Amino acid sequence: MEELLGRVATGLITDENQDYYYVQKNGVTFQLAKAEGAHQLGESVEGFFYVNQQQHNAFTTVIPKIVVGRYGFGEVKSVRRDLGVFVDIGLPDKEVVVSLDSLSEIKELWPKPGDRLYITLRVDHKNRIWGELATENIILSLFKRLPQDGTWQNKEVTGTVYRLKLAGTFVLTDDFYQAFIHPSERYREPRLGERVTGRVIGVSSHGYLNLSLKPRSYEVIDNDALMLLTFLERAQDHKIPFTDKSDPEAIKDQFGISKGQFKRAIGHLLKAKKIKQEEGYTILLEK
Repeated sequence: MEELLGRVATGLITDENQDYYYVQKNGVTFQLAKAEGAHQLGESVEGFFYVNQQQHNAFTTVIPKIVVGRYGFGEVKSVRRDLGVFVDIGLPDKEVVVSLDSLSEIKELWPKPGDRLYITLRVDHKNRIWGELATENIILSLFKRLPQDGTWQNKEVTGTVYRLKLAGTFVLTDDFYQAFIHPSERYREPRLGERVTGRVIGVSSHGYLNLSLKPRSYEVIDNDALMLLTFLERAQDHKIPFTDKSDPEAIKDQFGISKGQFKRAIGHLLKAKKIKQEEGYTILLEK
């Protein structure tokens, strides 16, 4: 049976009951839900062979996107620290497990529900179907050649983390370009399978994008600026009767900071285009 599981092949419908047809292949019988469509006894039908969550031999004509020898992205649905992560490949009654042996020893870097992994299937000698992470060579075969048109700098790109290494984080972008995040360009290490959006800070001579997950320096908002944003969000009409020209004592009484601190915070918010100043008011632009 091992040679059938996780694969697409044609079987013969040999029996039925109220809920299932029974499909036979190589002397092994699998159940096919009648809810998938009508068939006749003696009919040959193509589908996917597997063992479902209830440990029944199952067959479906709805071919999953990932089979043995075919790779694709599957969404992580749940995590078991003693086993691995469960991934949806498109089956109605089964998720496949990517074993903890394939994942980082640092469990904080394991995928979480909603992340996605690029995997294929493998079947072990006990007829268990596992998800298997794509090898480096498989991933490399996906990448498109990076256009050398000089338009990448500061562009935002989104992609999926596919490899974690001491040197940094490797990303497959949504447009199938390779990208890399050096540890100095992130505040924390992204998880395997996590979706990230980064800013292009350079193009490597090896043909991949260098990304930063950190904001530009002028986008960094300090505690004083965050405090002012909170005031603005709670103020009537999202505006306050203070500007960088307001009286220092009034600023101190209202916000508990010096005029110098206030002006720096206002400057950060103006550069970040979160506020404007007019007619003696500071006004929130983003609500």
